[in-house]
Amino acid sequence: MRIIQSGISEGCLESGSALLGGETAEMPGMYESGEYDLAGFAVGAVERDKLIDGKQIEIGDLLLGLPSSGVHSNGFSLVRKILKDHKLNLKDILPGTTKTLGEALLTPTIIYVKPILKLLAELEILGMSHITGGGLPGNVPRMLPKKTLKGFVPVAEIEKSKHLNSWPELPIFSMLQQVSGLPDEELFPVFNMGIGFVICVAETNEGIAREILTKEGQPVFRIGQIVSGNKRQVCWK
Repeated sequence: MRIIQSGISEGCLESGSALLGGETAEMPGMYESGEYDLAGFAVGAVERDKLIDGKQIEIGDLLLGLPSSGVHSNGFSLVRKILKDHKLNLKDILPGTTKTLGEALLTPTIIYVKPILKLLAELEILGMSHITGGGLPGNVPRMLPKKTLKGFVPVAEIEKSKHLNSWPELPIFSMLQQVSGLPDEELFPVFNMGIGFVICVAETNEGIAREILTKEGQPVFRIGQIVSGNKRQVCWK
């Protein structure tokens, strides 16, 4: 329990959040010895005139991706299936690293709050998307409006890393794909595939965004741009 509490405390410090309360429920018969279930939620507030709704997005605006540290908190049902089907040992060294497979899978999720807040304080951000369940194709469209102020439907055109090297491919995803034999079409809607957060900025602001994020110690990659289409979605280049 102390390990869990220290982890929650560290997460609150990283995100600038306050832990206001909690409850420990005893449910005999629901869990076996040594098992537990942990759930939580966060509440935030923003002034209406500071909402980022994507309506200012225009054709040619850029998509910048902040790298993930690994699987983060999504896709573990598929991970468990791959582990079971291919009889993988969590104590084996993950190829390309000095970590075991188990250590790599337990790498903490990156919290992007502080660099993003710094960016918001100094630059106009047109859209933002946290890449969680659903991956890039499931989350990036959420930051796009059905129509922009100029009347076109924005589409996020993303350059896949393995084809154009727009962002580094993490060893954990390389291994999962190699072992499972699953194609991109099945992996990208489940895993973040190396990108944990996406922001949309005007092309003229790319350099400023990079400078701000770099000063915060946050790596950033240009992963695509906005094009016009018939439906707000992600398309691949």
